[in-house]
Amino acid sequence: MTYDDVVTGRRSIRGYLQKPVPMAVIREVIDLAMRAPSSLNTQPWNFYVVAGAPLDRIRAGNTERNLAGVPHSREFRTQGEYAGVHRERQVEIAKQLFGAMGIAREDKAARQDWVLRGFRQFDAPVSIVVTYDRSVHGGDIAPFDCGAVVNALVNAAWSRGLGCVINSQGIMQSPVVREHAGISDDQVIMICVAMGYPDDSFPANAVVSKRKSVDEAVTFVGFEETVE
Repeated sequence: MTYDDVVTGRRSIRGYLQKPVPMAVIREVIDLAMRAPSSLNTQPWNFYVVAGAPLDRIRAGNTERNLAGVPHSREFRTQGEYAGVHRERQVEIAKQLFGAMGIAREDKAARQDWVLRGFRQFDAPVSIVVTYDRSVHGGDIAPFDCGAVVNALVNAAWSRGLGCVINSQGIMQSPVVREHAGISDDQVIMICVAMGYPDDSFPANAVVSKRKSVDEAVTFVGFEETVE
């Protein structure tokens, strides 16, 4: 694939084939991702790649605690409720996904099942938990750098035929993740990325989120008007 093919073709994948992902391919993907820029080349990120029985234990613990009403313990600051255009975009992608999956607004059972899939990291065969060094905790730069490496990670995975979805639901119960992924106390859990081979028969995988235009997002300053 060309770079343009990767960036424009990549989608968030929420349904996976139950097919193991070779460790060598994951290493290759992470090696590419770590070419992402970081502040002063600090490279604060680390990766805990979890599969098999440990991942199943994380899924179970995450689901049980959430259903029991245990408050989330994500280690990054969450936004809370969105409003205005940001809320509109959130609702729009939800409508796209529920429409693709045939989940009606009044179908509470199907909506609950969708939430549970998120707690289970969408049943992906691999979860990559991204952390950063606690020694740089407290500022916004390390999380910013982790955002850069995660973007590089999902694109590198797509270029190798793998799908991903960035999923904070999977780390809502951080004690469970720490225990079963063996994450040391000197790390802050930032996010997790579900990874695997896409199941092309899963309807939500065909959903392409709508993006605002360059004209909406960009302000050009200091450029002379030119005639093309």
